[in-house]
Amino acid sequence: MSTHARRQLTDAPFLAAATGGVPHRRPVWFMRQAGRSLPEYREVRAGIGMLESCFDPELVCEITMQPVRRHQVDAAILFSDIVVPLKAAGIDLDIVAGVGPVIANPVRTVADVRALPRLRPEEVGAVTAGVKLLLDALDDVPLIGFAGAPFTLASYLVEGGPSKNHERTKAMMLADPETWHQLLGVLTDITIEFLRAQIEAGVDAVQLFDSWAGALTQAQYREYVMPHSERVFTEIADAGIPRIHFGVGTGELLGAMGEAGADVVGVDWRIPLPEAARRVGPGKALQGNLDPAVLFAGPAAIESEVRRIAHEADEAITLGAKGHIFNLGHGVLPNTDPTVITDTVALIHSLPTPL
Repeated sequence: MSTHARRQLTDAPFLAAATGGVPHRRPVWFMRQAGRSLPEYREVRAGIGMLESCFDPELVCEITMQPVRRHQVDAAILFSDIVVPLKAAGIDLDIVAGVGPVIANPVRTVADVRALPRLRPEEVGAVTAGVKLLLDALDDVPLIGFAGAPFTLASYLVEGGPSKNHERTKAMMLADPETWHQLLGVLTDITIEFLRAQIEAGVDAVQLFDSWAGALTQAQYREYVMPHSERVFTEIADAGIPRIHFGVGTGELLGAMGEAGADVVGVDWRIPLPEAARRVGPGKALQGNLDPAVLFAGPAAIESEVRRIAHEADEAITLGAKGHIFNLGHGVLPNTDPTVITDTVALIHSLPTPL
């Protein structure tokens, strides 16, 4: 894989923590740091649909930059959506406000799977153009590219949209494993192509979001999901950039998620970081894991929780984690006061780094 556009950000705290180095300050970025919590985001997105925004390079650049300018976070994450590569490939879907991705023709049969299109790099040219604009705008701040993991994409396709119980998804997985693995094979190919396009364009790290993996037992994850996520990480390993793996409610899956091949494992707020380090095993960095709701609790509570997580992160490093990147245990909630986010970043930066 060509890495001709790769920047050399030797002093970036985020990359140091992700790769086992010693950052000069505690690195922090927040999932969904660009979005509805920012008035400037709401202003620039007024009257423009979500998917339309994701395919506008200048808008992608501007929205990605907004939290970096405002909050001084240590990494930017590309403004996009996990269904962007599906849309680009030609799957009929839309992101409906207040609902999420809605699929016009859900995938329910082997014939549906065989009819799925593949992704060609040129179909996400608008995304990679946005990446290239960002490399100039970000100066020495790392840029994280991302994609949805095959299981989470499959859940949307099979259910037809968001689901609380994933009943159709699990039914296909358990009753028709051959069709299931064919489906995930197609989605793995799409995910790899999408990540490769971002890597070729010059992103400094990538994150694989398996948002719904926490709905699975560990046995289900290992048999029906992990081999496909593992192929994603294997296929992009030669880029030599940090690979992050994150899911919600995945405390019982952390060991398997670490085994899938990521360099950094994201941890949600339900499990202490030292326990996460034990489950993931040594040699991986951890990312997380402030409860997003804490940002509504006032300065004293926020400071207490931030200091607790920093202390737990230090303990996790003594247990074998190779680094820690401060983040939320999921995304910034839409009604979060952006000033609180800025102040929280400043607090995290003020804390001493682990020895």
